[in-house]
Amino acid sequence: MQTLLADARVPLRVNGVEILTSAIEAAVADLADAPAAGAAPTSDAETTARYALAIQELLRQRAVELGLTVDADPPDAMADAVFAKDVATPVATVEESRRYYDQHHERFTSGELVHASHILFGVTGRAPLALVRAKAEETLNAILQAPDQFEAMAAERSNCPSARVGGSLGQLDRSSCVPEFAQGIFGSEETGVLPRLIKTRFGFHLVRIDHRVPGTLIPFEAVRDDIATMLTAQVRLRATRQYVLLLAAQADLEGVTFASADGPLVQ
Repeated sequence: MQTLLADARVPLRVNGVEILTSAIEAAVADLADAPAAGAAPTSDAETTARYALAIQELLRQRAVELGLTVDADPPDAMADAVFAKDVATPVATVEESRRYYDQHHERFTSGELVHASHILFGVTGRAPLALVRAKAEETLNAILQAPDQFEAMAAERSNCPSARVGGSLGQLDRSSCVPEFAQGIFGSEETGVLPRLIKTRFGFHLVRIDHRVPGTLIPFEAVRDDIATMLTAQVRLRATRQYVLLLAAQADLEGVTFASADGPLVQ
């Protein structure tokens, strides 16, 4: 029986060290969207597997250069040891945390509720995105001219089960919405039909805010440490990504291509 990744595929080598085809096959199978047994893997799955294995080998070689002795379990131990040695991540200051808090009060407001209705123009891949958006905009313009037609339009055009109840979503808090939808409806005092579409992973939403219940701003002192942890993690993620790109740029790679490092390594 033919293996998932045919021998004829381009070999994967990192500084002359070849990654076995069996390792690539195993990595592909471990991916969440791995194909059924006996089926050819998707190009995305194979590409992701090659990236992951190349990065793992780059870090293993760097660990050897640094003289690090790291257990293979847990799997991230070697990467963490190399990053700890080579990548210095500054901790977010109180001033930086405060600035983030002041610029994102809506994220630290507790108890804010919105009673909303919507009409969803779903993105399914069967219709061009531009056509779906144009239909949504046409409907929005019509409803702005005749708001009393909202429920009828929802019943006729919405791709959401809420169409059966005139588009009503009931009472929402931030945790009950996908982030992009929450960003579009919370943190303001707008009511009525919003004069814009909200784009989410599901499609284009035409939204009517029926009622708002204001929330309470959580004091900075109560969330300061959480903000600092989040900001520090973001900086660390950017720094480690850039570090890996730097290792890749300095390596002799076959069977995988990395984008060039964008800017100096964070020191």
